[in-house]
Amino acid sequence: MSLTEAPKRSPERDAFYTKLNDKNFSALWTVLNNLITPTPKSACQPHRWEFAPARELLMEAGNLITAKEAERRVLILENPGMRGQSRITTSLYAGLQLVLPGEVAPAHRHSQSALRFVMEGSGACTAVDGERTYMEVGDFVITPPNAWHDHGNESNAPMIWMDGLDIPMLSFFDASFAEGLGADTQALTKPNGDSQARYGANLLPVDFERTGLSSPLFNYPYTRTREALEAMRRHDEWDPCHGLKMRYINPLDGGSAMPTISPFVQLLPKGFKTTSYRSTDATVFTVVEGSGTTTIGDTTYHWKPKDIVVIPSWCPVVHQAHEDAVLFSFSDRVTQQKLGIWREQRSAD
Repeated sequence: MSLTEAPKRSPERDAFYTKLNDKNFSALWTVLNNLITPTPKSACQPHRWEFAPARELLMEAGNLITAKEAERRVLILENPGMRGQSRITTSLYAGLQLVLPGEVAPAHRHSQSALRFVMEGSGACTAVDGERTYMEVGDFVITPPNAWHDHGNESNAPMIWMDGLDIPMLSFFDASFAEGLGADTQALTKPNGDSQARYGANLLPVDFERTGLSSPLFNYPYTRTREALEAMRRHDEWDPCHGLKMRYINPLDGGSAMPTISPFVQLLPKGFKTTSYRSTDATVFTVVEGSGTTTIGDTTYHWKPKDIVVIPSWCPVVHQAHEDAVLFSFSDRVTQQKLGIWREQRSAD
């Protein structure tokens, strides 16, 4: 007996297993090697989605169904190893959402945490719990669990962003709740920029009391992010596995900006090639700027702006930038760290 092989079968054993099955039992020793594996074993597969053909499909969808009728006009990024499950990794969902000029995606709320990463367009807005923010390419926007939210496009061009949610995670716990507001938009009770003023300047209101686990900031503008990356590159301190990689934080405690999803941004300078790295958090990344390649195991993917790539758990990955590149990514790392199960391995380990 070992952790990699099941015991041999025999007629007597098979007859016993049939008895067990009839009484809703099963024998652990027949499945132990698949339940507790020496290394992560997943149906999740590496894959790349090119943005250009995805955009064509989104625009076709825009001619077929309205944002209001669809509730959310989204093309799900389905991992090829888990088709039909609405998953990009084992624990996370991702999709591309389109809101056309003049449209509104109606107000609703749900127990799932959600992020938006803006891919195309300028000037569309999202409202979260009474505050509206306008979105630009590269902005990272949070919808906390159970927060009312709606989206609108007051510009004259399509708005496209990537959604990332913990839908599979909440489904595993049977903890999904959702409801509509019954109106296209929610009442705005705070001025634009209120959350940035209250929480985005290393200040807190004197009588502030924490009410949730998500960051009280819900828009992290790309202009600020890019300025920070550019300032830090002057120190020329490049991590061999990541280049310059930063995590978006909750200003209240320095932890992850979201309770179940870890968002990151990284800069790879032209010609930089990372050393091999792997970790247990399957990761979704999208290209904000630049071009390059990512090698996952034995497969190499070429990428350019707005392409999306998924890296499964514990797969060795190497990035190489053909020009200065900025990558946004997200994973379930914060959840794994809270559970004490997250693990990484650098090439030198």
